[in-house]
Amino acid sequence: MAQRPGALSSVDGGSPLRRPENIVHQTMKMSNAKAASASSSRIHMRSGYRRFWDGLAKPARRLGLLATAAGLAVLMAACALTPRTLPPGAGARTPESGSVPATASHPPAGTGTPLENKLPAGIALGERLERGPAVWVRVPWDELPGLQDDPVGELLGALLKGCPRAQPAWQQACASARGLHPTDHEAVRRWMLQHLQPWRIEDRSGDRHGLLTGYYEPHFEARRLPNAQFSAPLHQPPADIATRRPYWTRQQLDTVREARAGLRGRELAYLRDPLDVLVLQIQGSGRLTITEPDGQQRMVRLAFAAHNDQPYGSVGRWLIEQGHLSPAQATWPGIKDWLQRHPRRVQEVLWKNPRVVFFKEEPLNDPDVGPRGALGVPLTPLRSMAVDPRSVPYGTAVWIHSTAPAGPAPSSRLQSIQNLQRVVMAQDTGGAITGAVRGDYFWGWGEVAGERAGRMRGRLQMWALWPIGQRPPP
Repeated sequence: MAQRPGALSSVDGGSPLRRPENIVHQTMKMSNAKAASASSSRIHMRSGYRRFWDGLAKPARRLGLLATAAGLAVLMAACALTPRTLPPGAGARTPESGSVPATASHPPAGTGTPLENKLPAGIALGERLERGPAVWVRVPWDELPGLQDDPVGELLGALLKGCPRAQPAWQQACASARGLHPTDHEAVRRWMLQHLQPWRIEDRSGDRHGLLTGYYEPHFEARRLPNAQFSAPLHQPPADIATRRPYWTRQQLDTVREARAGLRGRELAYLRDPLDVLVLQIQGSGRLTITEPDGQQRMVRLAFAAHNDQPYGSVGRWLIEQGHLSPAQATWPGIKDWLQRHPRRVQEVLWKNPRVVFFKEEPLNDPDVGPRGALGVPLTPLRSMAVDPRSVPYGTAVWIHSTAPAGPAPSSRLQSIQNLQRVVMAQDTGGAITGAVRGDYFWGWGEVAGERAGRMRGRLQMWALWPIGQRPPP
């Protein structure tokens, strides 16, 4: 679902290509598409100073370590807020405008804590490394909010999938992780303490805060051949895409005879709505329940194959700038509703995004397996994240502190928000995912995942969890 930075827009026969853009943090409901079970599972967000301290000390004692009261103040400051329901503008902003979690506090760089001082030796606290737009700062484990609350065993599936493609520094940590069980969260937490060290991610100016959005794998009904209801085509890469860079824009592909000729015969399937085509192109891959000419139905996956090398333009942002929608209204249901009320302007609006994505069809043998990300392995719902690889190498474990939508979209103006404090794997990227502290959280597939991803927009802090004693590559 992601294209390697700098890759050309021709078909790549190697590892999968980049999810071209992040959706504009909006979504629409998809018909006949059930959410993946992982997409609707609970996110564990518990807090409490005493429980947090006792939980950290417990695995430490099992390692033969002693935690003293000197670290209590640090750990108390790192605890998260409890889930809450807030009206827009009261205390925390809604996801449409950017939800703001509590900022994680921490001791001064280079100050050891009882827990950290008893862990295996590694890179000294306070060391700073520059990587792309980011600065990595070596910090103690006590800085990570919610460390004891996350059911970290859930990470094992995503971690072990990525181990064969991870950086060489991960070899020893991966080897030791293979003997762990995903239900033994304390054993996995001890493994993290023994084999990894946290580095806070900042930008070059020292800002520790960024943006977390969400994405998913949409699911649409489709037809192999067009008819009166299904007439919006999805294309595989044109045969001449390598001969023209950048390739034709979206408007040119609709209006210029030579450009249209390049698409002739490259149709893979047809959707009901051209806006559904745009959603699929923005997400970078998707599932189709496709009806063949003989009436038989089967489920397939469309994976990213290429794009036209044109810049991405946000349809939602354009509608806001033109005064047609407010920021709160510029969700995918809101955009679709506006287009249904202004059918003569559909093409005009779509042309505001000149980028076009082309796909390749793949069999979907196991519906419980996610699409492949930039690392080349299937993404894991709730445990995979897209990052800017200039800041965070693919295959890195990352601790995130942000907010997430809690439950279905509310029918009133109240917006339910909960803290999101957990470890994920950096396994994907996207055209809109740029910057030191920037993430795109993978929710899974289906309607529930799409609804959650569409409402997710929160302030982010992140820590890279890198193998102990090792430094990230420059």
